[in-house]
Amino acid sequence: MVLRLAVLLLAVLLWPRPALANDSNVLVLFSNGRLLPANVEVERGLRQSLPPGHRGSLFEEFLDAPRFRGTDFEHATVDYLRVKYRSRRPAIIVAAGPESLAFILAHRSVLFPGVPVVHLGVSSAQLGPLPADVIGVPIEYDLAGTIDQALRWHPTVRQVVIVTGASPIDRMLEARLRAEMVRFQPRATFEFLAGVPDAELVRRLGALKGDSIVFSPGYFMNGDGVEMSPRESAVHLATLSAVPVYAPYDTFIGTGVVGGRMPAFFDAGLIAGRIIERLMAGEDPGSIRLPAAQPTALHVDWRQIERWGIQTDGAGPDLIAHYKAPGFLDQYAREAAVALVLFLLQTALTAGLVIERRRRRRAESSILRQRAELAHATRLQIGAQLAASIAHEINQPLGAILNNADAGIMILDAGGSVPSAALRDIISDIRRADLRASEVIRRLRALLAQREVEQRPFGVEDMLHDVEAIMRSEAQLRKVALEFLVPEGRTIVTGDRIQMQQVVINLLLNALDACADVPAGRQRVSVSLKADADSATICVRDRGQGIPLEYRARLFESFFTTRPDGMGMGLSISRTLVDAHGGRIWAEHAEEGTLVSVRLPISPPECIAEACDAPDPRMPHA
Repeated sequence: MVLRLAVLLLAVLLWPRPALANDSNVLVLFSNGRLLPANVEVERGLRQSLPPGHRGSLFEEFLDAPRFRGTDFEHATVDYLRVKYRSRRPAIIVAAGPESLAFILAHRSVLFPGVPVVHLGVSSAQLGPLPADVIGVPIEYDLAGTIDQALRWHPTVRQVVIVTGASPIDRMLEARLRAEMVRFQPRATFEFLAGVPDAELVRRLGALKGDSIVFSPGYFMNGDGVEMSPRESAVHLATLSAVPVYAPYDTFIGTGVVGGRMPAFFDAGLIAGRIIERLMAGEDPGSIRLPAAQPTALHVDWRQIERWGIQTDGAGPDLIAHYKAPGFLDQYAREAAVALVLFLLQTALTAGLVIERRRRRRAESSILRQRAELAHATRLQIGAQLAASIAHEINQPLGAILNNADAGIMILDAGGSVPSAALRDIISDIRRADLRASEVIRRLRALLAQREVEQRPFGVEDMLHDVEAIMRSEAQLRKVALEFLVPEGRTIVTGDRIQMQQVVINLLLNALDACADVPAGRQRVSVSLKADADSATICVRDRGQGIPLEYRARLFESFFTTRPDGMGMGLSISRTLVDAHGGRIWAEHAEEGTLVSVRLPISPPECIAEACDAPDPRMPHA
């Protein structure tokens, strides 16, 4: 009993079982050879479109038409495929090309009964009635559309030379072309070079003129019986032709042909791959709705477009330019966008800075104007303070003039001969007194006048001599000894002479005020000038009570004063004016009294030369 059970189990294990289809294996049967460019593109599209996570295998087989044909070849191929895929039956078969589809339909019942078939690369004219489980999207090679586009681009062309080969497939394409070209007459005439020997082809194509173009679908065999791929024939024709060559296959782009209106073999593989994905998902082949045909586009080799000077305006949005050198934006779109954003930001920033600069300059101009007005107001205040001394200064020459005039009248009234020498002396005294009064008035007008701020080189010594002349009478009225220690020479600075006079006069008035409540022996004020290679320093020193420690930090603040009748603007204005001249003013407590110093930068040599050429402002003008 046990022995019988063991024999039965062994029989079950060894009994041959029918091979079961693998749910993921795909067999692609190509009509032509392995290295045909169209087959390479189809396979690339198929592999790219396979469902993610596909665990099966993609097998490729090649009928190698038209080099191998006949009944014996077919039977041998059937036996080969049946044996090879007995244990690895495909779940889906892809028929790539019309020869492959015809072979599958003729032998599917023997090879792979019940396995759905997806066709590609087959035109509608090559499709007859198909079983429900044989589906696909037809491919249409737009031969007439390519010719039409070529004639649009070459309006002067009157002849189209069509070159085909000598193989059976080549003859079929020739017949189709002859039928389709009838529609273009009399727009152009057509000359067919079908299966012409290569030497004759060289002569005919090389002699073509500008009123002709060449069209060829390529061929598998030339007129000399030499087999080649259609792409190889396209390279050969483009080399021979003296005029542009057009073709209907996208795999010819790059061989030297211009291009044409054509489908893409890579897209054919993608479309077939999507159908395979739907079949693997369990959809029934008969329920899948597919486009009537694979779309076409106008593919061109841009190098040939430029070579032949073709104007592509109006070609339409489906123009696909291969080998076109990318433009700047194509290559650097991201960088250009970043650069544009940065440029706009920089422009906005620059505009903002310009606007801000204009605002600042307006504000600075307003400040300068207000500062000039305030300085003028303080000069008027100075004029009011100096009114008594100015009147005294003018009264002296006026009195001298009056006395000399009286003396002259007395000489004239005495009768007799008038001594000319005496009259000359009287008139000279009157003239000197008049010039002295005029000079006082000139200096006063210059000090008190409202005018634009000047930036000119001037001599510090000259400016201090003017101040001495203005302040001499004021010091005498206050019974304060005023001493100017100004060395000989001309120390040149650049700025506004009157404003610097105003600064020194302000400091002298403060110094004279400081000497009001000190013993007579200490009522002295001195002005000195020290110059070096870089700067000139004016020092005003009094022998007053000095600056209290708690006031020193606020000495140059606006409206700060220790006098009951003071406004507190003199030192503040002085500091503003000195700062505007690039200088520095400071005060320090001396052994007796206060020392205030003003340091101004020396002018460059060219400014010194300009100042030296200018007339001495102390000299009166006729």
